[in-house]
Amino acid sequence: MIRLENLTKSYLLKGHRKLVADNINCVFPTGASVALLGRNGAGKSTLLRMIAGTESPTSGRITSTGTISWPVGFAGSFHGDLTGAQNARFVARIYDVDTDEVVAFVEAFAGLGDHFHQPFRSYSSGMRSRLAFGVSMAIPFDTYLVDEITAVGDGNFRHQSSVLFRERMKTAGAVVVSHSMGQVMELCNAAAVLEDGHLVYYEDVREAIRHHERNMKAL
Repeated sequence: MIRLENLTKSYLLKGHRKLVADNINCVFPTGASVALLGRNGAGKSTLLRMIAGTESPTSGRITSTGTISWPVGFAGSFHGDLTGAQNARFVARIYDVDTDEVVAFVEAFAGLGDHFHQPFRSYSSGMRSRLAFGVSMAIPFDTYLVDEITAVGDGNFRHQSSVLFRERMKTAGAVVVSHSMGQVMELCNAAAVLEDGHLVYYEDVREAIRHHERNMKAL
């Protein structure tokens, strides 16, 4: 369960105050896979980072039961001078899980070959995405945060990522940012629409999509 309590977030953007969250109160139930919908610039990724704990709200708070992942596929915390294997091992130690199991899983899934044992700074963007997604999926969480991750990589990798993510969703929940309504219908069983700092939660995904599409037409 993730609870947003009087959550407010604003920041300055080009000299103007941008309001992302305006005293939001909402609960994402335990085990739910919730799509986070909204137009570009609505603040979906910012809200995801606040749930992850990597960005602080202006006021209010977020509480949760169970473990929450960092945004799936995020590679920003990897050290450029460490190899892919060393980065995977380092993250495993932070989360107190078996380092050998994590490294073996990531090596098999990411398919980086010899590059897995070369410095991360030498990786292409596609290789970084493979490593990041593999590390994200190697560690079990109660809730996964996903920001368009299955859109990266080649067709085969996208398919592998989607299959693996669906497997994880059998025993975990998620908060998913996606612009693909097909993906939302496939992966999510609830949704929330973020617009002008307000968040509306829907148990019916189709109803949420209709709300989101009305907002998009109003642009």
